[in-house]
Amino acid sequence: MTDFLDIALSFPTVVFTFLLVVVAGYWLAVITGLFELEDDAAWLGLGGVPAGVALSLLIALAWLLSLIGGVIASGGLLIAVPFAALAGAWLATRGLMAPLRRLFPDGDQRSRGEFVGQMCVIRTGTATPDFGQAEVTSADGSSAVVQVRTTGQDRLARGDNALIFEYDKDGEFFWVMPYESEH
Repeated sequence: MTDFLDIALSFPTVVFTFLLVVVAGYWLAVITGLFELEDDAAWLGLGGVPAGVALSLLIALAWLLSLIGGVIASGGLLIAVPFAALAGAWLATRGLMAPLRRLFPDGDQRSRGEFVGQMCVIRTGTATPDFGQAEVTSADGSSAVVQVRTTGQDRLARGDNALIFEYDKDGEFFWVMPYESEH
């Protein structure tokens, strides 16, 4: 056990050991209810999962790779171990994001919900109660093509403006209605 502690508390592993202690503290706070898993890790280039999960995974993998590198490398190569560990952890974390996204579908639902109340433009020949697609622009300026459905007898043609008023998560589409601008 003392050999393990010596390695964990010596260079290069000690760089990530402190961060791993912070991660453990974060998860303790999440478990006790002081923090919630809400923020998306898109700002890390690892969107679709809570930032706490993505950062924790990145730090834990970097620590593990640094621990292994600290045992294997010697001399001048030890300087490169933290950088190699971080790069390897980044790649591994990016690879693990796809399966992890399936565990956190709420992030996707939340972003879809942000479209409710937005104006969209019909992009298919028509939009009916059974079929349609529209382009909607989010608050950050990016656009998305989404599935839309109209209510009642409303039929919208390509290029028509519509207002998104609800998201149907079972059908995975947005309910829209005609929108006439005052201009």
